[in-house]
Amino acid sequence: MHARPMVGLSRYVCKQCKRSFRNRSGLTQHTHARHPRFSTISAPTDNSGVGDPLAEVGDDAAADFPHPEPGLDAETDDNIHAVFIGPGDSLFRNYHPGLTGQPCNANGDFLPDGTQPEPRQPKPPDDWSPYNSRLEFELADFIYTRNQMSAANLNILLELWAASLVEAGANPIFSSYKEMYRTIDKTEVGDVKWQSFTVKYAGDVETDPVPWMHDEYDIWFRDPHEVVQNMLANPEFAKEMDYRPFREYDTKSSTRRWQDFMSGDWAWRQADIIAQDPDCLGSVFVPIILGSDKTTVSVATGQNDYYPLYLSIGNIRNNVRRAHRNGVVLIGFLAMPKTTREHANKDNFRKFRRQLFHSSLGRILKTFKPGMVKPEVVLFGDDHYRRVVYGLGPYIADYEEQALVTCIVRNWCPRCLAYRNNLDDDNALHRCRDHAEMLIAEFALDALWNEYGIVGELVPFTNDFLRADIYELIAPDLLHQIIKGAFKDHLVEWVEKYLRHTHGDARANEILDDIDRRIVAVAPFPGLRRFPQGRHFKQWTGDDSKALMKVYLPAIEGHVPQEIVRTFRAFLEFCYLVRRNVLTEKDLDDLDEILARFYRYREVFKTTGIVANFSLPRQHAMKHYKQLIQLFGVPNGLCSSITESKHVKAVKKPYRRTNKYHALGQMLLINQRLDKLATARADFESRGMLEGTCLSTLEDTLASASIDESRGDYEDVNGLRVEAHVCLARSRQRNRAATIVALADELHIPNLSELVRAFLVGQLYPDDNHDPADIPHLECPGYEGKISIYNSASSTFYAPSDLSGVGGMHREYIRVAPTWRQEGPRYDCAFVITDPELEGMRGMDVARMLCFFSFKAGGVFYPCAIVRWFDRLGDAPDELTGMWMVRPSFTPNHQRNLAVIHIDTIFRAAHLIPIYGREFVPREIAPCHSYDAFYGYYVNKFADHHAFEIAY
Repeated sequence: MHARPMVGLSRYVCKQCKRSFRNRSGLTQHTHARHPRFSTISAPTDNSGVGDPLAEVGDDAAADFPHPEPGLDAETDDNIHAVFIGPGDSLFRNYHPGLTGQPCNANGDFLPDGTQPEPRQPKPPDDWSPYNSRLEFELADFIYTRNQMSAANLNILLELWAASLVEAGANPIFSSYKEMYRTIDKTEVGDVKWQSFTVKYAGDVETDPVPWMHDEYDIWFRDPHEVVQNMLANPEFAKEMDYRPFREYDTKSSTRRWQDFMSGDWAWRQADIIAQDPDCLGSVFVPIILGSDKTTVSVATGQNDYYPLYLSIGNIRNNVRRAHRNGVVLIGFLAMPKTTREHANKDNFRKFRRQLFHSSLGRILKTFKPGMVKPEVVLFGDDHYRRVVYGLGPYIADYEEQALVTCIVRNWCPRCLAYRNNLDDDNALHRCRDHAEMLIAEFALDALWNEYGIVGELVPFTNDFLRADIYELIAPDLLHQIIKGAFKDHLVEWVEKYLRHTHGDARANEILDDIDRRIVAVAPFPGLRRFPQGRHFKQWTGDDSKALMKVYLPAIEGHVPQEIVRTFRAFLEFCYLVRRNVLTEKDLDDLDEILARFYRYREVFKTTGIVANFSLPRQHAMKHYKQLIQLFGVPNGLCSSITESKHVKAVKKPYRRTNKYHALGQMLLINQRLDKLATARADFESRGMLEGTCLSTLEDTLASASIDESRGDYEDVNGLRVEAHVCLARSRQRNRAATIVALADELHIPNLSELVRAFLVGQLYPDDNHDPADIPHLECPGYEGKISIYNSASSTFYAPSDLSGVGGMHREYIRVAPTWRQEGPRYDCAFVITDPELEGMRGMDVARMLCFFSFKAGGVFYPCAIVRWFDRLGDAPDELTGMWMVRPSFTPNHQRNLAVIHIDTIFRAAHLIPIYGREFVPREIAPCHSYDAFYGYYVNKFADHHAFEIAY
C-alpha cells in the first residue's frame, strides 16, 4: 500500500473574495460554500419570506466542537444523583445535570418544582369544531383515514344514505365528498402548510446545452420547525418522551443499559456542549432525526419515483417511533433531476444532482438555526412550557444514501477512513468534519477521491448548522446493511456459488432444490412468511429477507461445511442481538464475541475461492454497531425499516388515491388531511371526548375480544404490560365432540378420561406429589359432563423487540384445527412453563397442542389443552447451530406422551424446524406434515426476536 500524498505548496486564489488556497479542491470547496452555483428562482408558495437556500452562513453558525472517540463515556459532573426507577427500584438513572427540562411559563421563566402547568384556554366539552358532532368527526376519520374510499364511491354512499333518510325527513351528515373535504381542511390543530421553492442550474453552460441545465426543479416541504413544535405539543407523546439525556444502570450490578435514543452518549455530549452557555441551562435538548430514501410507486404505468424526506425527534421513545403513531413525519419531497443516458454519468450533472440534495436540505432545515443558538419557549404535550435547544441528530439512510449524505465515494465507509480495499483494518481512524475540511483544503480532488474516499467538490448540508458532524450522525441501518445486504446479497448468494463451485451446476441445482423443499416444508408459525415455490423469485423485499433468515440455517445444514453453518449462526445471532429493545454491557461484550466468530468462520468463503476479500461496506458496518449503540441507543429505533414502512402510508397509498395526473400535488393534500385528522383525534382524546360511545366503542369491543378467527396469526396490541396471558377463542366449535368420551374417539386417545382425571388431581391437590392413580376416585372423580372445543387460543405477551403496540405488547394466535385453509390439519407447538424458577429452555418444555377445550366442574371453569410432549436432546443447545434440539416424547410402553394442561401454563407459541441432516426431503412433504414426518427438531430461536430472547 503506497503512502497517502503530502501537503502541496501551490496556491489558488478565489476571484470573488481573494482568499488563497493550496490546491484546486480547496478553492472548489470554498466556492460551493461561499459563492454557490445554484440559484433560487421562485419564492416559497406561502410567501413566508424564507431566504435563499444557499445563502452564505457566518463562521459562528458553522462552528464545530471537538468530541471524544465514539463509544467512550464523557466526563460528567460529580454532583449527579441517582434516580431509581422500575419495579423494586431494579434500575437507576443518572440524568444530565445541565439540561434538565425544567418547566417554565410562557415567558420562559422557570417554575418551582411541583408547579402545575398553566391551564390552557378551556374549550367546551362539546366543541368538536370544525365538525358539528362526534359522529361527524368519526365518520370523516373512518372514511378518509381507515377506509380511504374514493371521492366517487363516497358520493354514491352518501346518496344511498340520503335516500334511506328521505322518509324520516332527515339529511346525511355530509351532502357530498366536497363538503367532507372542506370540513377536514378547516381543521386548525396540526396545520402545517406545504411550501415550495424552485432551483435551476446556474453553473457554466455548454455551447450546446443539454435540457437538464435549463430545467427547473421543485422542492416541496413543510416547515420542520412547526412540525417539531406540533410533535412536542402532542398529548399522545407526553408520557412517551424523555426531556433530558440520561444513563441507565442495573441496580444490582451497576452495569450500563441502552434503550431509547436519549440513553446514548451522543445526546449527553451534546448536552455537555450546550450547557456551557449559561442561558441554555435548564432547557430541553431536541435532536432532529432525519431520513430519506427514494421509492417507486408504480412500474406498470411507467417509472414513478419520489424522494420523500422524513423527520422525527430523539426525545420520543423507540416504541412510539416504531409503532407508526406519527412519531415519524413526512416533511418534504426532494427533487430528482433526470437526463438522457448520454449525459447521466457526466461529472457536471452528477455534481449538480448531489449538491442539489445538500442545498435543498440546508434550505428546508434553516428555520431551526435560531433555536440551535438561543433557547426558545415551546408548549409540550403535558401542558408545561419548556425552553428548547435544537440540534441535528442521526440521519437514517441505506448505504447509497449514506454515501450521498456524507459526500464520500462509493465502497468507502462513511464512518471511518479504512481503505476501500481493506475495510477490515482495525486501526482505521474515525472520520470527522475537522479532519475532512483540513484534507479538502490541502489535497487535490483526485487525491481526496482515491486516498480518502472524499468527494471534495461537495459541501455537506450539516456544515451550515451548529454542532453538526455528518460523519458522526450516520445511523445504523439493520434493514439494508444487515438483512438485505450482508445476509441476502452476500451470504445466501455465496452459498449458491459454493455449491456450484464444489459440485458443478447439475448437482448444485439438485441441492438448491432440496434446500427450497426444506424451506417449503417448515410448519406454519405466527408471522412466518411462506415460500410455497421456494426462494427463487426476482423482486425481494425486506420482509422476504427477514422471513428467509428465520428458516435458512436448518435448511442448509448437512449440505454445506460446518464452517458455513457456523458463519450463519454467528451472523444471525448478531442480527437478533442488536435488534433487542434493551442492550446491556454484557450484550455488547457478547456482540464482540459473536462478531469475532463471524469473521473467523466466514474465511471459508475465501479459502474455497468464492470471494477474493471481504472489503464490503455493508458487512464492514457491523464493526461499528457497538459504538453506534453506545452513541444512539438500540438500533431498532433508527432503522430504515421505519422510513420504509412510512413510504406505504405517506407515499404509496396516497399515490394510489390520486388520478395519477400531476400526482404529487394531490399526495401533498392527502398527507395534510391525514395529519389534520390524526392531530384532531389526539386533541379530542386529550380532552376525554372520545370515550365510551360511537365508533370507539365498537373498536374497544373488537380489541378486547379473545380472538377473531378471520384475523391473521399475530398483531401488535396497545395496553398494559403483562409478561404473558393466554385465553381461548371467543367461539367454540359446534360440530366437534361434546363430551370427553366423544373427544377421545375423535382424537384417537383412548386414555383421555384418565388424563383429564390426572389434570383435576393436579388442580385440586397442587401440593400433593402422589401419583394420580393412587388417589381414590371418590376424592377426585373423573369428568363426564359437557365440554366446549376451540380451534385456537391467543397469547398476549411483552415483546418490545418485535412489532408491538406502544406498551410493547404483542398478540399471537396458536392454532389447533383439523383443517386449516384447505391445506390439511394444523396443530401448533408452544412453550409450556414447567419450572418458573429456572430461566430459558431449562424452565420450559415444548409441547404440541392437539386440542383446546374447556369444562366446568365443581363450580370452577377449566380452560385446558391436550398436548403431546417433546423431550430435549442434551442439556444445552446444539453446538453447531446454537438451537436446542427436541424429539417427540414416548412413555415407557412406547405410547405417545400426552397430558392435559391448564392454558395458564402456556407461555406462547413455539416453532420447530426438522433436523434434516444429509437426507433429501421427499417432494410430497407439505407444511402440515412437518411435525409428524421427522424424528428430531430444532427449537427455532430465530422465529422472532422474542423467541431469541427466551429460547436460550
